[in-house]
Amino acid sequence: MKPSVSTSALAAGDPGPVSTGQRARPRIELARLRDFALLPALLLLIVIGGFVSPSFLTKANLISVLGASAALALLVLAESLIVLTGKFDLSLESTVGIAPAVGAMLVMPAASAGFGLEWPAFVGLVAILAVGALIGFINGFLVVRLRLNAFIVTLAMLIVLRGMLVGATKGGTLFDMPPSFFALATTIVLGLPLSVWLAAVAFAIAAFMLRYHRVGRALYAIGGNPDAARAAGIRVERITWGVFVLGSILAALGGLIVTGYVGAINANQGNGMIFTVFAAAVIGGISLDGGKGTMFGALLGVLLLGVVQNLLTLAQVPSFWVQAIYGAIILGSLMVARLAGGEAQN
Repeated sequence: MKPSVSTSALAAGDPGPVSTGQRARPRIELARLRDFALLPALLLLIVIGGFVSPSFLTKANLISVLGASAALALLVLAESLIVLTGKFDLSLESTVGIAPAVGAMLVMPAASAGFGLEWPAFVGLVAILAVGALIGFINGFLVVRLRLNAFIVTLAMLIVLRGMLVGATKGGTLFDMPPSFFALATTIVLGLPLSVWLAAVAFAIAAFMLRYHRVGRALYAIGGNPDAARAAGIRVERITWGVFVLGSILAALGGLIVTGYVGAINANQGNGMIFTVFAAAVIGGISLDGGKGTMFGALLGVLLLGVVQNLLTLAQVPSFWVQAIYGAIILGSLMVARLAGGEAQN
């Protein structure tokens, strides 16, 4: 009978796992270099921007790029955390619209298309986060507890929430809101909008958690192999459900930033934003198969797209070309991921 290889034999120095690790190390290093590869690309775009328009490198324009990217950054962070577990949430773009709309209508008078309750502004702001949490809770229940397909569930939720937003606003625009609803986009702290600092802190906390905290490491384990993670004692269902809730809360915050940036809430708020979110996540190195990616790469993806969009605007490129360019960026990033990771992308 052929003897089996025991764990004690491996601990004693079996060369098999060691050689496997040696083969895997170049791939890991290439994956890390892929994140940093966006830095020269970003610098190159900034240099190009200086030639495209003399106003590109002005302080006001660069701050505008950061401010316009803050809401996208929170959504990319939310989607990245969910994708790390091997799931998707397409409904984030609808949460951007419906959450701040509900919060605003709770504090607005009936004459201004509100519910007529005229609750305090603070309660309305809390309601925005509560609506986001509720949406994430429902998504998590359907995906985790009922084991429904995450793509289909969140696509359906996207449509439901979009219809609710159009119905609640009657297809119009909400204007009459307290100044606190615009504070994240209009308050300047150390020369930058408060929304930029919020996004930066959120990314910093997420990066720290993913690298040093057991919950962050659990996200990678769940995305890599949920059965193995479960066998290792990780509460796969609870953590995945919690990530859905956290993601929707971040999307609600992103919606509040968009509200302040635009100065109103319309029935189309957030519409089509999910395409840009996935573009930034993918070019930032977040694997759609789950279990791979860093917050640093995702943040660089956000900044890269922000600069690209600003350049296209300054160059007066028609807006309908923007989505085509984003699609091309995604395809290019997938090919880069194939070369860097050495794995087929499904």
